[in-house]
Amino acid sequence: MPPKHIILTLLLMLCPIGMAAQSTITRNKPKPAVTKPKPAAKPKAKPKAKPAPRRNSTSHSNNTSHPGSTSNTTGLSAELNKLINNMVYVSGGTFTMGGTSEQGSEAESDEKPTHSVTLSSYYICKYEVTQALWRAIMGSNPSNFKGDNLPVECVSWDDCQTFINRLNSYTGRNFRLPTEAEWEFAARGGNYSRHYKYSGSNYIDDVAWYGDNSGDRTHPVGTKQANELGLYDMSGNVWEWCSDWYGSYSSYSQTDPIGPNNGSNRMDRGGCWGNFAKRCRPAYRSYGTPGYRDHGRGLRLVLSQL
Repeated sequence: MPPKHIILTLLLMLCPIGMAAQSTITRNKPKPAVTKPKPAAKPKAKPKAKPAPRRNSTSHSNNTSHPGSTSNTTGLSAELNKLINNMVYVSGGTFTMGGTSEQGSEAESDEKPTHSVTLSSYYICKYEVTQALWRAIMGSNPSNFKGDNLPVECVSWDDCQTFINRLNSYTGRNFRLPTEAEWEFAARGGNYSRHYKYSGSNYIDDVAWYGDNSGDRTHPVGTKQANELGLYDMSGNVWEWCSDWYGSYSSYSQTDPIGPNNGSNRMDRGGCWGNFAKRCRPAYRSYGTPGYRDHGRGLRLVLSQL
């Protein structure tokens, strides 16, 4: 065996070499990769709901109301009450219909022959149907000249039937257009007639809005003088549709006539704001097809009984 001092010498020589090698290994050892954890993604914020647009309470105030709606109930009730309160009783009687002596030379050929007519009692409205009443029932206003207390116009005979049907469904009554005979009897003053040329006077300006004084437009109902029954605007303002078909007169006496059974044209009476005085006489006869509209035609209501 080698002597101990030789072994010790060899160990002392090898120690620095091992330490150096260890140092080299340590320096060259790759550092472990450090992976930083990614931060968790922030949750996406839910989109905020847009506030509902604020409803503008005035956005629909365009003079068009819906019949039966809560907002219109008061107005409808008021108009119906006025209508009922303005119905005038016409006691039945007998009169001579057509171009009678007070109509003079202006009487047209279709106003003849004059003939005796006997009518049962009925009710007729003091006023032409106003735009306020029409709108309360129909929810619209077709008139050319706008105003609550102006007569409704631009309504056909057919339109009037739709209006009356709705009115009757609201009231439970049987409103209708007057017959031609009922209209003329009332315009002449019924049993209180003083045989005026126009409805309520021999002087047309007292009782009518017509071509010479209207300013080419309608006027509020009831602003001229009433006739013997307290009815307004039976001469002038707007023509008033009647229920009858147009037909020729006969000389025979009649009771509660309703006109021909058929025809092409419906009657209207009374003249309007644009007519000559002669067309505003109670005996003057005019007519139009059931679908015809213009801004000189309106209506007046009748009831056989309240």
